[in-house]
Amino acid sequence: MAGLHASADPLSLRSSVALVIDQDTQEVLFSKNDQAVLPIASLTKLMTGVIVSEGKQSMDEMITITQNDVDTEKGSTSRLRVGVSLTRGELLHLALMSSENRAAHALGRTYPGGLGAFVSLMNSKAQSLGMKDTRYVEPTGLSSRNQSSAQDLAILVRAASADPVLRELSTSTGHQVTLGRQTLQYNNTNRLVHSPEWEIGLQKTGYISEAGQCLVMQARVAGRKLIMVFLDSAGKLSRLADAERVKRWVEKSPAAALQGNAQGQAPVAAGLKS
Repeated sequence: MAGLHASADPLSLRSSVALVIDQDTQEVLFSKNDQAVLPIASLTKLMTGVIVSEGKQSMDEMITITQNDVDTEKGSTSRLRVGVSLTRGELLHLALMSSENRAAHALGRTYPGGLGAFVSLMNSKAQSLGMKDTRYVEPTGLSSRNQSSAQDLAILVRAASADPVLRELSTSTGHQVTLGRQTLQYNNTNRLVHSPEWEIGLQKTGYISEAGQCLVMQARVAGRKLIMVFLDSAGKLSRLADAERVKRWVEKSPAAALQGNAQGQAPVAAGLKS
């Protein structure tokens, strides 16, 4: 809708927005429409995870899925039936690894003060991190009113990657949960976590029609810790292919990558300096 897909770039990425930053030096290695403010879909759940982790509630407390957790925004389905109970830790695991919407909503709903207080904390945290273009209205990402920019999301990835719980759960390849007599297998929505070619420290995928296919990652490439953001990609596999293109580019052209961003723009927002 914003016409961003008309933008060409040196790597011929299929994502209309991209940003790659060296986490340690804060150098911008690659950028494309990185200031555009767009819906972010389930990348929202990364901030949900930050708030839950910082809330220090018991991860062993049982939480029951209720009718309030059912998606009325997009009508998406879930294998977590109304009435089933899981621990807070399991719900966080499923939200980050498998992008489980009812799990994410239940985490926000059961936070002290309820859903309104949780969303308020999401926005306050964004402001405190320096995410000036970010707004959250709910914890799942199903609403297209959850919006951010690649610059802001890079700030969030850096903050979240400092949390060992978020790193472990988001990069988990799979997890089984037992619901009564039934055992459900959940898998990671990002198949790159299975690849021996990748060393991923943190990741999150996202998709709603208004946002396109989205991906954020913190990964070690050619000995450097990189933060990668891809928004509004043309297809589910193309966001992963874009990450592969960036990885090959950095590995083959470390000197070019050290030159800074491929489009010659200024370094990313000051919020990354904290």
